[in-house]
Amino acid sequence: MAAPNIETIVSLAKRRGFVFPSSEIYGGLGSAWDYGPLGVELCNNVKQAWWRWMVHERDDMEGIDSSIILNRSVWKYSGHEETFSDPLIDCKECNSRFRADKLAEEVGEPVSGFDFIKIKCPSCGKTNWTEPRAFNLMFRTTIGAAAEEDDPTALAYLRPETAQGIFINFLNVQTTMRRKIPFGIAQIGKSFRNEVTPGNFIFRTREFEQMEMEYFVRPGEDERVHQEWIDYCFDWFKTLGVSSENLRFYEQPAEELAHYAKRTVDIHYRFFPEREDEERQWDELMGIANRTDFDLKAHSKKPEDAEGKRINPDSTEDLSYFDEATKERFYPYVIEPAAGVNRTVLAVLMDAYSEQVNDKGEKRVILKLHPELAPIKVAVLPLAKNKPEIVGLARSIKKSLQPSMRAVYDDTGGIGKLYARQDEIGTPFCVTVDHQSLEDEAVTVRDRDTWEQERVKVAELAEHLKQRLGIKF
Repeated sequence: MAAPNIETIVSLAKRRGFVFPSSEIYGGLGSAWDYGPLGVELCNNVKQAWWRWMVHERDDMEGIDSSIILNRSVWKYSGHEETFSDPLIDCKECNSRFRADKLAEEVGEPVSGFDFIKIKCPSCGKTNWTEPRAFNLMFRTTIGAAAEEDDPTALAYLRPETAQGIFINFLNVQTTMRRKIPFGIAQIGKSFRNEVTPGNFIFRTREFEQMEMEYFVRPGEDERVHQEWIDYCFDWFKTLGVSSENLRFYEQPAEELAHYAKRTVDIHYRFFPEREDEERQWDELMGIANRTDFDLKAHSKKPEDAEGKRINPDSTEDLSYFDEATKERFYPYVIEPAAGVNRTVLAVLMDAYSEQVNDKGEKRVILKLHPELAPIKVAVLPLAKNKPEIVGLARSIKKSLQPSMRAVYDDTGGIGKLYARQDEIGTPFCVTVDHQSLEDEAVTVRDRDTWEQERVKVAELAEHLKQRLGIKF
């Protein structure tokens, strides 16, 4: 069982400290969210799992962390200044603004050549629209203490993607780390897009974190490697506990491809299971693109266009690659798997959501998170908080577990309520310290998913939990 809709996760997230509306005490800020105590742990666990899978467990990968604000020329030659836009449309009656393609999608029509007179404004119900126009999504800022907002020499942008920071550092990484093709460069970091119509909780926001990797390959090998990464990424989501029933591939048609892409395949998740139209239940979780050699050529000083004119007269470096074995120089093709932290977290939460009825007929929410992702790995609960010996032993056990796993101590309710609370936030195991523990030096370990209990010696508890959680160190 997965969550029936995003609203169910919104309620759980606010109630249990995963995600809060940003600036809530001032009325909030549209499509901005703050991760609470449990949410930040879940996000960190997702990022750590991705980094371990993408970088640490491979022999062909390096990591970087590039600047959020880059030289404006980066965005000029990458094409973002000219082409990074969405079609914007205004309602002439109420001045509401929408993305034209998403508005058309709501009625199941393609945006290209579509007559918007047929669509009613979601805000006022009228059908009086402006013509769609391009709206650049990059956030503008200025650099320098004396910079004026209208000074073009001071203009800069908050990066709309992390990829360009990788491309402009290709030569730095390749030479300093003595890498040979094929190899990849990975990065996790914040990106910013001035979305026309953000929404659906953390699914689409203006500030978000990306997990991106650029894999550099020899031209001619790109199609095979691209397919390998498509399959590899699909399998990774399953290792996080996401059901394959809620995942699918989506091959982008030619008219949807970015200007640099040879082929792009998205991994979709069933984010909107409540929608009657089955096709509209799915949306992008990750994109895996074959970007060809567009980016490295765009940022290099040597390449020329068909008329013999330099593509980039401002660059100081040539980002081509010289193969020592074959004595060839070429611009590598790039395979790019890119996923958002927000959407990965949302998919994980939705997929982990389940409900179970206890022996009293009460409905309980159980968040069956993969142990690697669970914000809290184990909760230590004293059966009697007014017994100093029991409390002391429980606190001692919690402290002994902390070096190897995230453990918490809780005595703020009866044992039934404490179990329910930990089930709802996804804690895999609860350890109960009772009167018998003082005599046999053993505790009760309760499994979140099965509610089964077993007695374990305190001396063996840490190793027992490590094995159950899959902790290797």
